[in-house]
Amino acid sequence: MDMAQWWPGGAQALAAALGCGLLMGLERERRKGHGPSRALAGMRSFTLACLAGAVSMLLGQVWLTMVGAAFIGALGVIAYWRDRSDDPGVTTEIALLLAYLIGALCTWSLPLAAALTVVVTGLLAARDPMHRFAREWLQAGELRDGLILCALALIAVPLLPDRALWGPALNPRTIATLLVVLLAIQALAHVARRLLQARHALVLSSLAAGFVSSTATIATLGMEVREGRASARPQAGAALLSCVGTLLQLLAVAAAVQPRWLAVLWLPALAGAALVAAWGLWLVRSGETDHKVALTAKDARMFSLRTAAMVALLLGGIQAAVHGLSLWWGSAGLLAGVLLGALVDLHAAAAAVLVQGPPEAAPAALLQGLMGALLVHNLSKCVTAALSGGRAYLLAFAPGILVHMAVVLGLLAWRGAV
Repeated sequence: MDMAQWWPGGAQALAAALGCGLLMGLERERRKGHGPSRALAGMRSFTLACLAGAVSMLLGQVWLTMVGAAFIGALGVIAYWRDRSDDPGVTTEIALLLAYLIGALCTWSLPLAAALTVVVTGLLAARDPMHRFAREWLQAGELRDGLILCALALIAVPLLPDRALWGPALNPRTIATLLVVLLAIQALAHVARRLLQARHALVLSSLAAGFVSSTATIATLGMEVREGRASARPQAGAALLSCVGTLLQLLAVAAAVQPRWLAVLWLPALAGAALVAAWGLWLVRSGETDHKVALTAKDARMFSLRTAAMVALLLGGIQAAVHGLSLWWGSAGLLAGVLLGALVDLHAAAAAVLVQGPPEAAPAALLQGLMGALLVHNLSKCVTAALSGGRAYLLAFAPGILVHMAVVLGLLAWRGAV
């Protein structure tokens, strides 16, 4: 290779390899130890391995690069075989081989090599926190749930057919995607609740439970008021906080079913969520909150697969029912099906509307159906509050839910008209 052509790119690759090796080697040097039990490599070894990878690629001899990788791998095997420590591991050996490969990568893509170096160094430095997380913080049920969620998202969803079986309804991949979205939201709510559950338990548990079922949360809190185990005002505030999950899940359903609806829904949903959250926090803080409410039966589980599957199937079933009614009665059938579905589940009714098409396809009929579903669902929550918690609970809960409903419907009408 001509020196004039080699110098700019080659110098940059060698400089990048030097920096990557020093960064990884600095972290390993701090953990290398001393004496017979010291680790295989430190700062100098990692830097030289990284430079060796870059040099082998710059020389343009593939066989030399392969020999260098085999040599680094053999060093790691020998070091592991001679390790006399109480807890032998292969982290340093694997990292040294990876340093050699990163050095080779520097001749091809400097940004990718630098990013990979930062990630690897971060993983090496986070050994103790990662061990504590895996051994002490993470529970067995959470591990199982995480594996189930990953299997559904990475294996099941891509393998399902992406076509509707009846009109726009009953798309297997869409239903599976909704299931994954519901499980992911529950998992995030569970993690947030575990991290912060020592403080503001009533607020956090209500927010988390709202992602599972806001209506069930309202009924649960109301029953505590009726039984005399809690006062109406803070319980009503916690019930309002559970409605935050309803609106956020509405955006998640829209993103999964018909993303173009997000342009219409994002402002009403976020404004309504902010309003109901502020109102609920005000009620909780102004009342007596000397007790803790746990709305999940098992803290060790991140989500309820059975509940989420039932909701996802309900979404698909109501979509099919609404599509059938719309074929039978036209726009009137669409509206009737949506309103009936909203009594069971808002997200099922909303998905039945959104799956019909983008907002510009039939703006009047679809927007009216969505607004009707929101109206019926929020009024049904008021009925649930009255039946479960009585008059005092209803009077504390109803103003917040009605004002929030008026804001959401008003903004939705305005966004739909724009």
